[in-house]
Amino acid sequence: MHVMAGVMLDADGRVLLAQRPAGKHLAGMWEFPGGKLEAGEAPLDGLARELTEELGIVLECAEPLIRVPWRHAGRALLLDAWLVRPWQGSPQPLDGQALQWQMPARVDPATLAPADRKILQALQARLARNP
Repeated sequence: MHVMAGVMLDADGRVLLAQRPAGKHLAGMWEFPGGKLEAGEAPLDGLARELTEELGIVLECAEPLIRVPWRHAGRALLLDAWLVRPWQGSPQPLDGQALQWQMPARVDPATLAPADRKILQALQARLARNP
């Protein structure tokens, strides 16, 4: 399974996190917004679709950040995270999920879904090299 994640940085340098809803695996943990690619869908197209469906925004520009191979419930998945900036619109919780903006250095990795912790590390390393 190929899963896209959008690492959205606003003009103040904050990153957007979404909380996994009740009833889902890892409910209550925070993650970078996104979702599964559809069959035959290009990664950037899938990311744009997921961010529109989940947050109501229109992606303008994104670049690959990190790909995290992961095993979940006995099956392999690839978490493909892209750095997103800028976008059109204001993110809204269209799936009923809680949203929060945080400075990347202030995000507590223990609150993130395990695979998303690697994305946070990659983001912090990228920002340290190139703020």
